[in-house]
Amino acid sequence: MLEWVTLCASDELPPGQREVFGVNGRWIAVFNIGGAIYAIEDLCTHDGNVLAFDQYDRPSKLIGYEVECPRHGARFDVRSGKVTRRPAEVDVPFFETRVEHGNVQILL
Repeated sequence: MLEWVTLCASDELPPGQREVFGVNGRWIAVFNIGGAIYAIEDLCTHDGNVLAFDQYDRPSKLIGYEVECPRHGARFDVRSGKVTRRPAEVDVPFFETRVEHGNVQILL
């Protein structure tokens, strides 16, 4: 059964920011792009690397709505999880989001 899970207060994720949350044994990368919230699994399907930050905890490259894997350059659309550039070939899971009563939530 799907349920809405609260991740943080919306003011903790201002436009241009991203955070990674551990939820039910998964790492979820949440992006605020221009005031809209998007969430994908923080896992490159090419090699199992994280997507939101590099190995030095610096934000990975964000080009429009695409996040670029810091290791091999695969890209994923944060609005849908779709692969937009190889070497990845498999889409990453994405999650429906909402802001409810001042809280960022995802549907799990």
